[in-house]
Amino acid sequence: MMRAASPVQAVDRAVDPDALLPPGDAALRAAMLGWREALARERRLAANTVEAYERDLRQFLTYRAARSGTPTIAGLIALKPRDLRAFMAARRAEGVGGRSLMRMLAGLRSFARFLEREGHGSVAALGAVRSPKVERRLPRPLPVAAALAMTAPETRPDDTRDPWVLARDAAVIALLYGSGLRISEALGLTARDAPVPGIDEVRVTGKGGKVRAVPVLPAVAEAVAAYLSLCPHPLDPQGPLFVGVKGGPLSPRVVQYAVAALRGALGLPESATPHALRHSFATHVLARQGELRAIQELLGHASLSTTQIYTKVDAARLMSAFEDAHPRARRLPPRSEAGPSPAETVDAEQGSNARTGYAVRQGARKEHGAERRNA
Repeated sequence: MMRAASPVQAVDRAVDPDALLPPGDAALRAAMLGWREALARERRLAANTVEAYERDLRQFLTYRAARSGTPTIAGLIALKPRDLRAFMAARRAEGVGGRSLMRMLAGLRSFARFLEREGHGSVAALGAVRSPKVERRLPRPLPVAAALAMTAPETRPDDTRDPWVLARDAAVIALLYGSGLRISEALGLTARDAPVPGIDEVRVTGKGGKVRAVPVLPAVAEAVAAYLSLCPHPLDPQGPLFVGVKGGPLSPRVVQYAVAALRGALGLPESATPHALRHSFATHVLARQGELRAIQELLGHASLSTTQIYTKVDAARLMSAFEDAHPRARRLPPRSEAGPSPAETVDAEQGSNARTGYAVRQGARKEHGAERRNA
């Protein structure tokens, strides 16, 4: 009597191993693997960026496979601009936005450069296709009061959780706003680098593996120390500083849930996300006369143009700086009851002298004109 196959065995037989591989022949698949390694090791792109580029390339190859058969390197070299435009139109019809299409083209161009570097030839069609124009979205920072409320130790929307979990979430959120960190940077801190009281800066690893030093405020250090004093798990000095309930690395999703709970408790909009705390850090520092170059270093931006977007958010601050700095726009301070200040007296005397001189010159011109007419 034959035994029935288990569900796992049935699934194993049903799944074609080739279906798990990217579309294309062996040479194209090998090129994709080499390209992925080059992105991660040579260009040092973030893991999420590499994954997005590879996903976009898979989608394009799947699209080509449904219309022209198995994709090959030679087929990619022979692409026409209309082939790329047809793919972009199909993605548009599926509701994909311009920003995603722009990233897709960036991924395809990256792979094309890799093929050319490996001696396969150039994909000329990519040079004839323009990237879609998209408006750069402005960051949506939180008001100062809302950001402070989210980082306040007494803000606890869910008292049913363990005190150490609440202290952990408060420490992570304090780092996001107090030091302008990304979630990945805060969760990437090791236990030996814990920013506790007495430490005024901490080194974090940002995008592309770039390491930078960021300041640690006393309130942030106190929040981290409170978490460490309550954490029931022994922390490996080389291991993560922030751990989950079972002692493993803390998931970014847990931080997102914690911020969502705070958002509901405080009545904040949906834009109040963990990354919005980083935007709030930059915007609030800029509003307090922070230097743009210094903010660039604190945020770890490779280009100043990325940091300059915060100046559009704080237009009022720019107008105030203009009025305070430009000689033609400077406003005189209100006059006190004790009388005009020395600077005002000088300005008044200079203005009076100027008006007197102007009147004398005008009178001289009139007399000279009368003499010429009488002559």
